[in-house]
Amino acid sequence: MAAVPEAQSASPRRSRIGFLDTARGIALVAMATYHLGWDLEFFGYLDPGTTSHGLWKIYARGIAGSFLFLAGMSLVLGHTPAIRWQAFWRRFLMIAGAAGLITAATAYAMPQGMIFFGILHGIAAASLIGLAFLRLPAAVSIIVALAALAAPWYLRSPVFDTPWLWWVGLSETLPRSNDYVPLLPWLGPFLLGMAAMRLAAGSKWMERLATGPSSNLLARAGRHSLAVYLIHQPVLIALVYGLSVVLPPPPPDPVADYRRSCNQACVQNQDATMCTRFCDCTLDKLMEQELFTPLQSGAIRADQDERIQAIAQQCTVAAQ
Repeated sequence: MAAVPEAQSASPRRSRIGFLDTARGIALVAMATYHLGWDLEFFGYLDPGTTSHGLWKIYARGIAGSFLFLAGMSLVLGHTPAIRWQAFWRRFLMIAGAAGLITAATAYAMPQGMIFFGILHGIAAASLIGLAFLRLPAAVSIIVALAALAAPWYLRSPVFDTPWLWWVGLSETLPRSNDYVPLLPWLGPFLLGMAAMRLAAGSKWMERLATGPSSNLLARAGRHSLAVYLIHQPVLIALVYGLSVVLPPPPPDPVADYRRSCNQACVQNQDATMCTRFCDCTLDKLMEQELFTPLQSGAIRADQDERIQAIAQQCTVAAQ
């Protein structure tokens, strides 16, 4: 899952909050390191699935949450004491336009993982909803944020499995996308950021935030976070591609790849120990019947070959 910044929310005439710019800059660096890992995996330098599981997955979600939190803070900062409608719509159109560009580019380049509702889409939608919370007490934002974070745990339904409702985030079957940031639960960190800024504005914390570092490299990058987001990934992909030409990655081990993909698919519904036995069993039988190589090459398909389906049934019984 990929993380994205928010466009600059305050007009150039307003004083900047150095702490927020620096925080965005730090988040940008974190985002770039994650995307570099994703690119290395895509070109074969890291094992398949590395950046979508374990600590990498937690890292990606933390980055996305930080950008949404900062976006919520910026919405309050940029529209207090009054909503500046011209600035709001200008910023909204920038983010929505960039989101549309990302959708179009990924639909062309990688249609199987097209980004139809990624972090930019999420920030744009949360910003519209956030307008309703600008004048409400911070406690209300916190309560609704917690409800948004909890919603996917309790309110999932097949009703939301239709593609037109994937953006809500309550589907029982998660859609495939290289960056999926649905409204629920991701509205949560945005509203928490709004609440945090409302609380800071009513205390001495605002003075401390305003006096934070504002001229360092991170802060300068944070002031132009949307541009950095749009530019950095093509640059990283070009660099890793160049590396692959000069120093190609080692060829993948098909046996290791099979075990890895089999276990990753199995553990979503079964015990890890049972999955290990099942995957080892299927691998042995595929080798015995000389089906492994044609399966890996795509010459035969698991869902269409009765021999493979029979192997899966036998090994399920044996593993249990």
